[in-house]
Amino acid sequence: MKLLVEHLNKRLDWRSLPERVQWVIDQAIAIQQIAAPTFNEASRAAYVAHQFEHLGLSRIETDELFNVYGLMEGKDRQRPAIMVSAHTDTVFHIDTDLTVQRDADLIYGPGLGDNSMGVAGMLGLIAALRESPEAAESDLWFVANTREEGLGDLGGIKAAFTRLKDRVAFVINLEGMAFGHVYHAGIAVRRLRIKAKAEGGHSWLNFGRSSAIHGIVELGASITRLHPPENPRTTYNIGLIDGGQSINTIASEASLWLDLRSEDSRALMMFENEVRYLIPPLVRSDLTFEIEVVGDRPAGQIPPDHPLVQTALAALEQVGTQGTLENGSTDANVPLSMGCPAVTVGITRGGNAHRLDEFIETRPIADGMRQLILLTLTACAMTNDWARSR
Repeated sequence: MKLLVEHLNKRLDWRSLPERVQWVIDQAIAIQQIAAPTFNEASRAAYVAHQFEHLGLSRIETDELFNVYGLMEGKDRQRPAIMVSAHTDTVFHIDTDLTVQRDADLIYGPGLGDNSMGVAGMLGLIAALRESPEAAESDLWFVANTREEGLGDLGGIKAAFTRLKDRVAFVINLEGMAFGHVYHAGIAVRRLRIKAKAEGGHSWLNFGRSSAIHGIVELGASITRLHPPENPRTTYNIGLIDGGQSINTIASEASLWLDLRSEDSRALMMFENEVRYLIPPLVRSDLTFEIEVVGDRPAGQIPPDHPLVQTALAALEQVGTQGTLENGSTDANVPLSMGCPAVTVGITRGGNAHRLDEFIETRPIADGMRQLILLTLTACAMTNDWARSR
């Protein structure tokens, strides 16, 4: 794979790359300016569908979850296809100020790197392949998918991969600020909403009754005293607490939202059970608890020596970057969990993800696009061999 990537890098004409980079930046900003909270991606999906049409893709379709699909036919229609994906949703409220600010080679804007740049990189890849004399050997399915963030629970990619899994051999997933990293393993994630219910009452007249808030706070304190294993790495986070009616009311309802993650599905299940064991001792005649699973992201991985991983690393090497192998929670979790090789790669670097002062660096984008083009064309050329080795 390394020699094939190196040969392809020498054969391609990169002279138009600076112009393509500016176009990708412009696209990222245009996409970022369209608010797209999880479950509200329709407007952004419409923009992407229009761009797919403008770029000449076929079989363009938007499904009921607002995933957008487009096909670029390869030279050999009998080969297994490759799926390239990038999520369109953001963590920001629909009324968030999306103003963009520039500072030298940095551009600031909520959601610009995660994941407007990923979607823009996908559009840039389509445009580059359309102009390249090196046509892709196999079909390429491009998917701008929804519901990656928060309580979306990877719903978009779950639907998209279920739809395309019989046609594709591999998945290349794009995250805007992951340049230099190759994610080949998806960690398991479970998200729980634990709700407490009580009779409630007046803070003075009914003092002594159980409070749903007191129960949730007590449970939360107990959770923070747990010690998840360091190997396999397992983590927890109480991200939200809500409930109550007023300062002088004994709360009748309250809840906490708990995020659990682990490199190993069994370790995650065992730690979740530890959390669940904390609840029965807190139950009283006037205080009950309910547990709702609000997120379940499956785990999966391919080994570092897998051809797809090695090709991704080789593509980075060709642009002068030593890639690092990573695990995490991305859309690639879904194909990996179902036995389909997948990697997540990036377009540029940046910081402050999920914050209002999120930013991207513009200088790495040229290298990010080069490595993506090299990875994609090499993967297309190798689909028959790789598919036979699965």
